[in-house]
Amino acid sequence: MKLKFTKMHGAGNDFVVLDGYTRPLKLSAEQVRALANRHFGIGADQLLLVEKPTVDGVDFRYRIFNCDGGEVEHCGNGARCFVKFVRDTGLTDQRSVRVQVQNGVITLTMQENGEVIVDMGTPVFEPARVPFDTNGLDGRPGGGLEGRREGADTLWPIDVNGATRWVSVVSMGNPHAVQVVDDVDAFPVAADGPVIESHARFPQRVNVGFMQIVSRHELKLRVYERGAGETLACGTGACAAVAAGIRRGLLETPVTVHTHGGVLTISWAGGNTPLLMAGPAATVFDGEIELAD
Repeated sequence: MKLKFTKMHGAGNDFVVLDGYTRPLKLSAEQVRALANRHFGIGADQLLLVEKPTVDGVDFRYRIFNCDGGEVEHCGNGARCFVKFVRDTGLTDQRSVRVQVQNGVITLTMQENGEVIVDMGTPVFEPARVPFDTNGLDGRPGGGLEGRREGADTLWPIDVNGATRWVSVVSMGNPHAVQVVDDVDAFPVAADGPVIESHARFPQRVNVGFMQIVSRHELKLRVYERGAGETLACGTGACAAVAAGIRRGLLETPVTVHTHGGVLTISWAGGNTPLLMAGPAATVFDGEIELAD
């Protein structure tokens, strides 16, 4: 079948976006992999599918498929591209839309300058809800310079290639493991990332963040994404890193996050307040591809 698509990216995190709203569309995992293949297909970190919602009170349903064909819960950079896509294609003229995702509802707002603000919801730190298995582990306080303090995060030990890595575990609607490193550019992300991603203590696998603190309002970040490998940017990964850093007392809102693909701005007042992400969304090209059944 012939399939129309739009290629987009958010800070270098790239997507194939499909309209399943005007015409229902069902793809197999094999077809998703074919579309995402950078040599024989279009090429993308994830495939985004726009659909009609299945719950009341929202505008759209937003589904995300990794390049390995598996469906995942959330993608922050994709969410920004999502709202640009539905506006550019005339599916809505609203600047702010409510979107159904796998684990709830998010709000996306297009700014006058073209940037998109995403209400990412409240970070979740309870290990069982990430999910992360703490059975038999002893965590340690993850406070910042002020040391142990009320609300400070707990760091958990993970055995990785003969070394112990201490990580914060966070859910932003999808699971994340975040560790602070001295030099993110020199850190062995390609070696450690896949080991942590598929570690037995993360029953649904995990996105792995490596952050270098630049100042209390700035960090550098690399993320090894579950099912996609290292990407140029990861929106939920940026949110998880900032949330963990603020909770540990290492960062203060707002935080500028430098990724290899661009810059994101994350704001979080802590506690049960929603975390907000702002950043770019760009259309690369539109096209049509012949897809095998």
